[in-house]
Amino acid sequence: MKEKRGIFTKILAVAGTILVWVPLLAPVFLSVMFLIRSGMFRMDYLMPAELFPVALAGGILLVWAAIRARAYQKLVGWSLAAAVVCLVGGQGLAVVTGLASGDTAPTGWQWALVIASLVIYTLALAAMGIGGILLLRRLFKKSGG
Repeated sequence: MKEKRGIFTKILAVAGTILVWVPLLAPVFLSVMFLIRSGMFRMDYLMPAELFPVALAGGILLVWAAIRARAYQKLVGWSLAAAVVCLVGGQGLAVVTGLASGDTAPTGWQWALVIASLVIYTLALAAMGIGGILLLRRLFKKSGG
């Protein structure tokens, strides 16, 4: 299969990269805005997980673009898979251990595992976003110069 660097692949890559970065940058942006308005710093560390549908849509578009461009397929694909597994696994663990219902206090190894899954999910999103940026650089690179 030949590498496809046409406008459709570029649109997929741009849209996918934007959608992947939104869940990562939204809490930072909103925290800065809140700090400016109120003088207090508050950060919603769960927002990237809450915006998972946006990240998933972006990840799917990025995987599609990476396959068409024949570039960064492993980075984008594996980071999307890791994000999905960590988020779903962390939520499942929260339900099983009683953290989700409030039956278990947010302390101890259960809490640490759920938070670790959120951290790994966020890192996987960042890796996917970096893969999107690398893919965009490759797609928009002038050929022959």
